[in-house]
Amino acid sequence: MNFTPDIRLFTCHYASQQSCAEGGKVLRDLNFPSNITLTRLLCTGKLEEKDLLKAFEDGADGVYVVGCPASCHNVKGSQRASKRVASVRKALAEMGVEEDRIRMYHLERGLHPEFITAAEEMNTLISKLGPSPFCHKAA
Repeated sequence: MNFTPDIRLFTCHYASQQSCAEGGKVLRDLNFPSNITLTRLLCTGKLEEKDLLKAFEDGADGVYVVGCPASCHNVKGSQRASKRVASVRKALAEMGVEEDRIRMYHLERGLHPEFITAAEEMNTLISKLGPSPFCHKAA
């Protein structure tokens, strides 16, 4: 099966600011997967479960969130995001869907290899899981 996953990334402005410099050129130069759609937020704590589920509804095969570590600029924003990601993971499992279709990463601010590694990890994982059971795409 020839499958390129549709992956949505919600990321903290602070965790991604250098990564998105020059219109994403830096990311492209570092081989950031082109099938990942990046949405920058002022704080991942603003994400709600409905936003994460909407990404699946809109066709995402996988979703991940990159927030700050414990030393979050907005104090507890990424902690709130972690709880919401955990809630969606639980909901997916209850529906018989792989909970690994959604993940949370806590990364330091700035451009660093871990930002690219998280993208590659999600791309590999979702490629192995296959298309989302929530939507049927034409081949």
